[in-house]
Amino acid sequence: MEHGRRQRGDLEQEILTVLAAAEGPMTAAQVREILDPALAYNTVLTVLGRLHDKGEVTRQPVGRAYAYLAVTDRATVTAWRMQRLLDDDDDRAAVLARFHGTLSAEDTALLAALISHDTQEQP
Repeated sequence: MEHGRRQRGDLEQEILTVLAAAEGPMTAAQVREILDPALAYNTVLTVLGRLHDKGEVTRQPVGRAYAYLAVTDRATVTAWRMQRLLDDDDDRAAVLARFHGTLSAEDTALLAALISHDTQEQP
């Protein structure tokens, strides 16, 4: 990969590209080796931690480290982010009400159908 000065977010995208192309989860050391062995290990680890915090990657323990896997389903990432935002607010009802108020008629109907379907499946 490129060895010059990166623009903001470039390293995140490069790491996601490496993980998405991998056959399975990778450790920070493995990502670094493929991306750029001259890159500081702590830099790769920090970016992987940030990507995990954003829901862009999942991680699993491997020995004393973690192995990371890119989340390629955008709907999963978006839903995870929405849940984090909701969890960060004390007034969930107000947040949900305001969110509902921003939905189009089509989205409101779709959400109602999804909720109705979930309610019907519960015992």
